[in-house]
Amino acid sequence: MNRRIISTFDVGDMLVRYVQEDSTGRVGLELIPTSMTHELATRREGLAGLAYIDAMPGAGDPPARRVDPLVHIKIIGDSYPGAFAQGRTLRDSPSVDRFKFLKQDIDRSASQPVVTTTLGSDEGIILIHTLRWHAGDSVVQVSTTCENRSSAAISLELLTSFSLGGITPFDAADAPGRLRVHRFRSGWSAEGRLTTESIEQLNIERSWSGAGLFSERFGQIGTMPVRGWFPFVAVEDTIAQATWGAQVAWAGSWQMEIARQHDEVCISGGLADREFGHWIKTLAPGESITSPSATIGCVQGGLDELCDRLTGFQNHAADQQPAVERDLPIVFNEWCTTWGDPRHERVVAIADRLRGSEVKYLVIDAGWYKGDGGDWGTAHGDWVPNPAMFPTGLAGVASAIRERGLIPGLWFEMETVGDTSVAFSLADHLLKRDSILITVRNRRFWDLNDPFAVEYLATRAIGTLRDCGFGYLKVDYNETAGLGCDGVESQGEGLRRHVEGIYRFFDRIRRELPDLVIENCSSGGHRLEPSMLARTAMSSFSDAHELVEIPIIAANLHRLMLPRQSQIWAVLHGSDSDRRLVYSLAATFLGRMCLSGDIDGLSPAQLGIVQSAQTLYRIAAPIIRDGVSRRFGEMGESWRHPTGWQAMVRRSVDGSRLMIVAHTFAGAPKQIVLPLSSAPGDVTGIFGDGVKIDSGRLIWDNPGDFAGAVALADTQRR
Repeated sequence: MNRRIISTFDVGDMLVRYVQEDSTGRVGLELIPTSMTHELATRREGLAGLAYIDAMPGAGDPPARRVDPLVHIKIIGDSYPGAFAQGRTLRDSPSVDRFKFLKQDIDRSASQPVVTTTLGSDEGIILIHTLRWHAGDSVVQVSTTCENRSSAAISLELLTSFSLGGITPFDAADAPGRLRVHRFRSGWSAEGRLTTESIEQLNIERSWSGAGLFSERFGQIGTMPVRGWFPFVAVEDTIAQATWGAQVAWAGSWQMEIARQHDEVCISGGLADREFGHWIKTLAPGESITSPSATIGCVQGGLDELCDRLTGFQNHAADQQPAVERDLPIVFNEWCTTWGDPRHERVVAIADRLRGSEVKYLVIDAGWYKGDGGDWGTAHGDWVPNPAMFPTGLAGVASAIRERGLIPGLWFEMETVGDTSVAFSLADHLLKRDSILITVRNRRFWDLNDPFAVEYLATRAIGTLRDCGFGYLKVDYNETAGLGCDGVESQGEGLRRHVEGIYRFFDRIRRELPDLVIENCSSGGHRLEPSMLARTAMSSFSDAHELVEIPIIAANLHRLMLPRQSQIWAVLHGSDSDRRLVYSLAATFLGRMCLSGDIDGLSPAQLGIVQSAQTLYRIAAPIIRDGVSRRFGEMGESWRHPTGWQAMVRRSVDGSRLMIVAHTFAGAPKQIVLPLSSAPGDVTGIFGDGVKIDSGRLIWDNPGDFAGAVALADTQRR
């Protein structure tokens, strides 16, 4: 197969390469670590010479590799992909071959260089592939726009955000035994389990003649995008030590694919297609659609190095959050204090206890709106505070919190309504499927493309926050809207438009209340994907508030999001032993410290432990905000019944400071010795018993089961 290079671009230490196949005109995208370009293999182009090929009469020279299309698209009316693919993938359909390369433009005038590649069909359908990056980055952000400039309507059933081919360029053939796929599973209170499988285990070895197209398609359906899987995929060449990967930024139904027909593995992703996500999109002449964005990259190194790049890209949005967030203030949320029954006098008592501490935000969680004897989980939707619970109104309690030196916060689950609310009966403004209101347990969903619903929420939510003087908003979301909704040409397209409505409302909150700190929660971590992370200052990491697996989940998330945005809870009880307090508090150093529980029931000695943790956290905040993490330890597979130990080592970006957060589980060793790659100098803080840094090692003697510790050090003596 002859191919030509259309263009190349240097993005940090990554080479972006656009290639075109001579025989078909297909254009594709490949990424290569710049430092490894001299290691590129001389690839085989055909299969002639292999005994099982030559034995077939007329076999000729089947291609060993093909250019993977820059965009995969399927238009209804075109034939479906062959090679036994239908039902497993819509990639590589004949629709792809309608499109020819028209032009490529590069705009370097803005702070973000943008490469725009335009493909077109004879009928006038245009595909615009956009690739952009920030100076200093080594990843790129991509998206695809389909414009119908033809004279007839078209209906799409697949449009990818990205497709990346050429994996791996460091082997001459089909790279047996060297490619591994990394993905992250997720569930309620069980976020971020790494799953690593070889290409062979996934049954994606190339077909012997190229006659079979194989795909591992995975994703999530509905409006809880991190449910089952995170929208992430990586492929590692374990021999060359290079890794490619992607994150899709979308809060609705999405899919990723690891696909192969020839020597090279390809990865693609974006909106869930018709087969997977019930999605069809009709474009009348003159109409267009743009896919969600994806961040893609490759590194010389493994999974950790790739994740450093992908999560690092999230800093661009995090840096745009309110200035108060810069030094990572500590949060107190009263959920595990009142358990859905907050009242003025109780909240003020908590504020009195927190006065003068390192805590900055005091958040009133669910229940402030329920009627007498009502339930927090069924009464939401009308957003009228209960005067018996808040005699001076929400403005009164917010003012009392501010008088005590804290920023008041308030909980909303804006997008849903509970079955004891009046809003539950407003059928004309709620989502429907098959002309029936979508009801999940005791919840229904506002139609956020309905002007009445949007203005209702603008008054009840944005208006309340503004008029009552709140500086912090916790947005919760405790059910998924499912596969889709009525109103347009397909259920999946209805859901896509609904997600766009969600984005518009979040963006309106930011526009009208620019200094408001917004927390993203969805029964814990069901919305920990880049588009929601970008719209909020921080996110609840999990609903595992009281559980021993907290440090495990919190450490998992370092590969998927920024610790500066990952809110880790420590729930405090007067009955807690010192060991449990330290275990819980140490875990919060893996992200944003959030306290809850019986804060005004702690003894002076217990309060001293909490205050020590807060003081050290303030010192550690710059490393948590800007650093690089590596995880060590020996653990069993169970998180509910964990065994062994783990330690997260985080270094500041300039390498001058070091933080180690360590935890033991059941069956802990009598001593933990962890060599540190750069010998620390002065120890600047210790939280926990028995831990020290000596001779370039962390040493933890007799930690016992379920213990926690934090150590801070400079890497050079002063």
